[in-house]
Amino acid sequence: IEVNYPTLDEEINILNRQQGKTQTQMLEDVRKLLTPGDIQHYRTLIQSIIIEPKLVEFIARIVNETRNNPALYLGASPRASLAILRSAKANAAIKGRDFVTPEDIVEMAPHVLRHRIILTPEKEMEGGTASQVINLLMQQTEVPR
Repeated sequence: IEVNYPTLDEEINILNRQQGKTQTQMLEDVRKLLTPGDIQHYRTLIQSIIIEPKLVEFIARIVNETRNNPALYLGASPRASLAILRSAKANAAIKGRDFVTPEDIVEMAPHVLRHRIILTPEKEMEGGTASQVINLLMQQTEVPR
């Protein structure tokens, strides 16, 4: 991953522009791309995306596996399940579909889960990462067809 950090002078400039400003003043500087009506339209669109019961169960199985994985000290909560569901629906909508596919879930689940789990100290000492554990978990969870 290539990251373009600001230079020291640019960072100082950012800090100076922001200090002393209220939240309202900072929000005035944000260029609006969507109206509140646009946001409501997209929310309604995403809510209308169809997801089959077997795919809902697939999401639940993925998250449940994080709670029973010996490499994890802390698994994901039901909020993770909801986030996977919503992001899979949004992914389907972005791709022009009115239904979720297993691939939408497989694509979105790692992004949702990565920061919602905690590795065991032993796994961390072995050099394991959350991404590795999630990838293995996703490979071991049967994808419904």
